[in-house]
Amino acid sequence: MVLDLLLIGLAIALIPLSVMAFVLVVSAPRGVRKGLAFILGWLACLVAVIAVVLVLTDGQPPPPRSPPSIAALVATLVIGVGLVAYGAYRRRRSRRKATAPDPSPGERAAASGASAPSRADDTTGWSAAALAVLLQPWGMVAAAAATVVQADLSHGESFLALVAFCLVATSTLLAMELYMVFSPAKAQLSLLGLRAWLERHKDPAIVVICLFLGLWLVGRSLYQLTR
Repeated sequence: MVLDLLLIGLAIALIPLSVMAFVLVVSAPRGVRKGLAFILGWLACLVAVIAVVLVLTDGQPPPPRSPPSIAALVATLVIGVGLVAYGAYRRRRSRRKATAPDPSPGERAAASGASAPSRADDTTGWSAAALAVLLQPWGMVAAAAATVVQADLSHGESFLALVAFCLVATSTLLAMELYMVFSPAKAQLSLLGLRAWLERHKDPAIVVICLFLGLWLVGRSLYQLTR
């Protein structure tokens, strides 16, 4: 369970879409406060999902080969297949975009979200928190929930694994927030440069992350279902 949660948390942390949105939020006026609201909304989702699973299992993993245990493995398998399918879809779409005619300058500006900074300026703390909820990679969060079914809170290792998962899944946001706190001028330039780079490379990154995590979940769930 520990390795699975850490891999899922790392995949969540590296998804480009949430990172790009957070850069706009934290670069806006009063961005540090808005970034903190984003992080709290992000963490609240993760904690809420884990809490619901632990309430349903009463903090004890179901017996091996029991219906709840098999259901969790089947759910993990379905999520893994879905991630692989989504990664393959994004790969095909990026190939089609690569072979499409070059857009006009106006079309490129619209596609890159030229007006996004002005919209981010109007963001409030509450809307930043709501944006974090909307941008959660819910398929990966669902995979984490299916994995948390195995958590046994009578052992400290499980509790530490859950805390580590939340921290790893939020690590990129926390790093950018701290960067803005201690070096705001330099951080803003660096983070906007990072967003521009991610804008150009987000599709390959999403493909690699989804395929890697999806194949891992499929292999792990099939192994446990058939052993």
